[in-house]
Amino acid sequence: MKKIAILGCENSHANAFLKFIKEKEEFSDIECIGVYSNDPAASEKLRDTFGVPVLENYDSAVGLIDGLIITARHGDEHYKFAKPYIESGIPMFIDKPITISEAEALEFMRELKARSTRISGGSSLKQDVYVSELKADALAEAGGKTLGGFVRAPIQLENAYGNFYFYAQHLVEMVCEIFGRFPKSVEAKKNGKTVSVLFRYENYDCTGLFCDGSYLYYAARMAEKSSKAFEIPTTSDWYYREFKEFTEILNGGEQTCTYEDFISPVFIMNAIMRSLESGKEVVLPEIKV
Repeated sequence: MKKIAILGCENSHANAFLKFIKEKEEFSDIECIGVYSNDPAASEKLRDTFGVPVLENYDSAVGLIDGLIITARHGDEHYKFAKPYIESGIPMFIDKPITISEAEALEFMRELKARSTRISGGSSLKQDVYVSELKADALAEAGGKTLGGFVRAPIQLENAYGNFYFYAQHLVEMVCEIFGRFPKSVEAKKNGKTVSVLFRYENYDCTGLFCDGSYLYYAARMAEKSSKAFEIPTTSDWYYREFKEFTEILNGGEQTCTYEDFISPVFIMNAIMRSLESGKEVVLPEIKV
């Protein structure tokens, strides 16, 4: 039996993961020994629904678990919640945004890499079947070389969880999955309730459209001889795919991305913010963990 804990359980991920453990036979070898949230009502709700214990503090499961899930709504909590468990080297699922600070993201990944800690997580949108199809087309140059693309996703510009950073990784990670990690530069403009971003790659550009208050996901790839586009439905299958990936590393499997790729959205989001503030194109720095 693999024992895990879930820290920061204010969002739908924790509920979905606990439901998988309870209802799906393939996860019957996983036991959640406790949940913790800075919002006691959130952890108490999971206790009442799934019968899982509420941890006294976020470090209460140190030495007691085989894997850790961090799903706090605020990205500033993720590294803090992970720190007490890093020494043990246990696999971790880290929800989006990985962090908000670029310096903190580097420090976080360097500590995990030093202990060969396997990681998964980020935006669940990178798990979407349509995003995966467009990624495969881009890699195979289906219809010829990529000429450009368009991605639309929701944003929440004002909230209690980091404002822009709370939701922005969904669009950023869709762009990265389909068109590559990561762009050479970004240029962002705000107009009303939307933020448009030009993601500039070596030989093509992708346009991103953040829509505040509009929960529609869309992705398109334009190639030399064809184009393909999808309106992406909201589906719990995202949660299943990301939880499945976590259970695979929990059971000894390899992580599916590099540490640099894992934190690349943090650098892209910060570059977008710098572009919005300056009104200029911002070149992305090289990431070296």
